Amino acid sequence: MKVREIMEPDVPTVEPDQPVEDAIRLLRDHDLPGVPVVNGGGRCIGIVTESDLVIADEEEGDLHLPHYIQLFGGIVYLEPLHRFEDRLRKALASTVADMMTADPITVDADADVEEAAKLIAKHRHNRLPVSDHGRLVGVVTRLDVLEALHGGD
Repeated sequence: MKVREIMEPDVPTVEPDQPVEDAIRLLRDHDLPGVPVVNGGGRCIGIVTESDLVIADEEEGDLHLPHYIQLFGGIVYLEPLHRFEDRLRKALASTVADMMTADPITVDADADVEEAAKLIAKHRHNRLPVSDHGRLVGVVTRLDVLEALHGGD
């Protein structure tokens, strides 16, 4: 069985230049955990999930500067700056492009359902965007795959 046979074809999407509020509204109105981001050509270039909307910090619960020391008139950061930069970008996000996770894992519409199952298990996703010749054509969920593999309708 192929992914295109079990996917959900009518998927709400957002474009990268849309305001973050549009993505939040789509997630809320359609009760979705994530929404694909497509460019003008219909290619899935990212995804915005509920977790992208939360700026998590295990230690303090807010955005803080990385720990540093001053040494010989310069600043030496004691932790990687890229994590802080990513969190700051999301905190100040105004467009979907600022908030999205780029280059999401996708599955081809003509792939076997077993391949979708492997991708879902390996990457621990509940939903995968489905593409056909690079263009977004739907979404397949963990439940869709389980039902297909176990003979459900």
